[in-house]
Amino acid sequence: MKKVFITRKIPENGVMMLRDEGYEVDVSPRERPLTQDELINFLKLKQYDGVLSMLSDKIDMKVFDASPSVKIFANYAIGYDNFQIEEAKKRRVFLTNTPHGGVDRVAEHAWALILALTCKVIEGDKYIREGKYTGFDPMLLQGSKVRGKVLGLIGAGRIGTEVAKIGAHGFGMRVAYYDVVRNREIEEQHGATFWPTVDEVLKQSDVVSLHVPLLETTKHLIDADRLRMMKRSAILVNTSRGAVIHEISLVKALKQGMIAGAGLDVFEHEPALSPGLKELKNVVITPHIASSTVEARGDMARMAAQNIIDMFETGKPADVIY
Repeated sequence: MKKVFITRKIPENGVMMLRDEGYEVDVSPRERPLTQDELINFLKLKQYDGVLSMLSDKIDMKVFDASPSVKIFANYAIGYDNFQIEEAKKRRVFLTNTPHGGVDRVAEHAWALILALTCKVIEGDKYIREGKYTGFDPMLLQGSKVRGKVLGLIGAGRIGTEVAKIGAHGFGMRVAYYDVVRNREIEEQHGATFWPTVDEVLKQSDVVSLHVPLLETTKHLIDADRLRMMKRSAILVNTSRGAVIHEISLVKALKQGMIAGAGLDVFEHEPALSPGLKELKNVVITPHIASSTVEARGDMARMAAQNIIDMFETGKPADVIY
């Protein structure tokens, strides 16, 4: 009987898929992310064959050493920067993710952040709750429209393409994008224009939305220098990975009015926020919930479980990173 450890409670459909295949499944009893030491201790309890992991689980040499029987780590996430990929290759351990899980929802959340900023939704809600609203005022909380403006995308994969689709066809925006690989679909179907550098996209965009994985080449991709390139009226939205932005530089830029605002669902030192970030009025922050719908989270559970099943049934998981 194959044994699988799940590092945090997930939707029940994923657990039942594994159990229906006859696997023994243990789920972490902790209602929080495991520390690496806790994860290692759990993995030493049994000879597990597979692990269904969270993005918060650092899977590196220490974990591999503690679990030599594990043949697959299946991330319950689109991202996989928590994996030490080269070490997995050496040990011939499969790594997978859920690349289709919540794509449309993350795009919708990016737009929720954009509209919350440009329509002053959070400030307006707070204004009323504090009892300040006394009637219509033509000068009150003036936002900015997005129709006809430039939507800049850094990263044009599945999620970036969905964001472009909404911007182009829903709001009549012009789409400019940068990616390491040109995306003909986004150009032909959504009228996007490819630019060969990040800088060229930043300089012309009214809204910038980030959709890149966290790699050595993308860490602090948006730093102080690049924030200075942006329009003072521009907003920056991040639903990718927190460390893509140098967060302290962002706080400084927002305080100084270098850019108009930011919408963040992820943070550089998650769950901690850089000092001063949550006090700013021109930032909207959400707790890493961009893919959080019943449908999306259920889909991710199904995909992660299926990757484990495919590994042991066919040797070919659908969503292999390595």
